[in-house]
Amino acid sequence: MDAHRFESAVYGRRLRAAASLAAEAGLAGLVITPGYDMRYLLGSRAETFERLTALVVPAAGSATVVLPRLELASLKGSAALELGLEVRDWVDGENPYAMVGAALGSGGFGVSDSMPALHVLPLAAELGVQPVLATDVLRSLRMVKEAAEIDALVAAGAAIDRVHARVPELLVPGRTEADVAADISEAIVAEGHSEVAFVIVGSGPHGADPHHGYSDRPLTAGDIVVVDIGGMYAPGYHSDSTRTYSIGEPSSEVAQQYSVLQRAQRAAFEAVRPGVTASQVDAAARDVLASAGLAGYFVHRTGHGIGLSVHEEPYIVDGNDLPLAAGMAFSIEPGIYFPGQWGARIEDIVVVTSDGALSVNNRPHELLVVPVS
Repeated sequence: MDAHRFESAVYGRRLRAAASLAAEAGLAGLVITPGYDMRYLLGSRAETFERLTALVVPAAGSATVVLPRLELASLKGSAALELGLEVRDWVDGENPYAMVGAALGSGGFGVSDSMPALHVLPLAAELGVQPVLATDVLRSLRMVKEAAEIDALVAAGAAIDRVHARVPELLVPGRTEADVAADISEAIVAEGHSEVAFVIVGSGPHGADPHHGYSDRPLTAGDIVVVDIGGMYAPGYHSDSTRTYSIGEPSSEVAQQYSVLQRAQRAAFEAVRPGVTASQVDAAARDVLASAGLAGYFVHRTGHGIGLSVHEEPYIVDGNDLPLAAGMAFSIEPGIYFPGQWGARIEDIVVVTSDGALSVNNRPHELLVVPVS
């Protein structure tokens, strides 16, 4: 078995479930091009090119892989061969869209949201049907994690916690955000991730930009520093955790406002349980900040789902009335941002349990003070 995927039986179950859901939606089936949906259904790490590669999942019958003959090697790391899926390879000059149609049958169909327009348009023309997004069919599968997926998220969370444990020694005045980010990137891989997904080091006024990244700004005593980091962990699941640091003792105002943020993050965590809506979890954090007059400084949703993708459903946001279910995994990451001054965010990945939530991140939530020599 490839180290970057689960046992083939896992993908067999997922393919059968996807076919059943397609049937329930009244579709002839699904056409999935390389991306997170294909990785979820087949364990494939194939890439999208101008030549069509597609997993065809009919509502009735067996799945088929249509791909260029020169890309046959891309199947070796997937579960396709072990599952005995039919493989229809093609060469330049042949019509792969007709092959998809033959494997799919007639009727409406869903396509993955990562399918490029250069494939969507000729496929729709060939089949004479305007496709819908397969996301609406597959969301219920991908949102609720299986035990092996939860184990992967727990391992990824522990790995990124170990990276955060290293961060204080890196926050030395005079070093730039980019210097710190480079060291963090090395640590992400050293602590067991297969690759770096992202690194944010937002110091001082840069911390007020939630998606700042990093720059050549030197760290200075008195800075509040937002460190938001994540990576991919075998077999392809992601970590994502934010902690906020203070270089030297913070002012009393910063300390007081941060303590409110800490309570908001805790309130959202404590609100999580099956049956509670995503919107209610968002409100739990937002209400704490509003009671302290800080609601206007919280400028994004409380969280996002995570798994094979860093951002996926469910989204923990106002207006999302989706009831939570055991096995859903998402971030809880309220923040406060004061433009031109400073910002702070606290983020954990949590998994919904039968009666609450399990946090896969367990570093302290306090504003960690880094002594200045």
